[in-house]
Amino acid sequence: MSTEGNGFKSGSNLEKILTAGHFAFTGELGPPRGNAVEEVAEKAKHLKGMVDAVNITDNQTAMVRMASWAASLLIMQQGLEPNFQMVCRDRNRLAMQADILGATALGIKNMLCLSGDHQKFGDHPNAKGVFDIDSIQLIGMVKKMRDEGKFLGGAELDGSPKMFIGAAANPFADPFEWRVHRLAKKISAGVDFIQTQCIYNMDKFRKWVQQANDMGLTEKVYILAGVTPMKSVGMAKYMKAKVPGMDVPDEVIKRLQGAEKGKVAAEGIKMACEQIEEFKELKGVHGVHLMAIEWEHKVPEIAEQAKVLPRPEV
Repeated sequence: MSTEGNGFKSGSNLEKILTAGHFAFTGELGPPRGNAVEEVAEKAKHLKGMVDAVNITDNQTAMVRMASWAASLLIMQQGLEPNFQMVCRDRNRLAMQADILGATALGIKNMLCLSGDHQKFGDHPNAKGVFDIDSIQLIGMVKKMRDEGKFLGGAELDGSPKMFIGAAANPFADPFEWRVHRLAKKISAGVDFIQTQCIYNMDKFRKWVQQANDMGLTEKVYILAGVTPMKSVGMAKYMKAKVPGMDVPDEVIKRLQGAEKGKVAAEGIKMACEQIEEFKELKGVHGVHLMAIEWEHKVPEIAEQAKVLPRPEV
């Protein structure tokens, strides 16, 4: 499987890792709630040499943060490769296309196309949601710009954006039987790689991957399984009860509750590493996306324990 079949090559490190058949390992960094450059640098230093690319979130949970493209440039200065995120909530198609061109002109080579958390969950609940196009249409728009050299409106581009196109998938939302078909739609739209929602219900995830394998989808797209280590019992209970689309089985909470005092976080990391070990062997999974938001300093420990180091050079 390769994106080179359509004559496209972004030059991104992540694309090279995946097309070479290596098991990818990506990380995530939430930009600051201000313009503190040093905060980005501090988080970035824990990720360098540990991951193949770093997601830079775009106003995650509908909370205002430094722009994804700006934080992407800052981590590039730290020697990391960004995966620039764009949500449909905040921009219309003109602003999106302008930002895509700007990002690639500045050397950004990976992009994750997302719908975005609804603004009612964030710090500006009265903000107007744009949602001019959805995430599947955004994928198609980037592909059209990249492969056809045309704007969504049909006009010719003066230099097309060579972007490795990513999107998200949630194997756990209802109705479950439709989840694999939504993945198929994103593949048809032109996505190159998928990062999934945080996985805790392994049985359900195995079924979803099996469905994708049976439909031949895993031969058409690279799938990175989403892993978020649990820091505490409270975090697990909150994610189970309050986070939409999250599936946290009771046995996960019970295992954390059974950990020795002061060792719950260590147990959470151990559970995450056990998942990563299984994903390495699971047909249809091409890597892991580690979401350790505000826990970046733990990434080296997790990478070491999960035996994903050293990262291959391509």
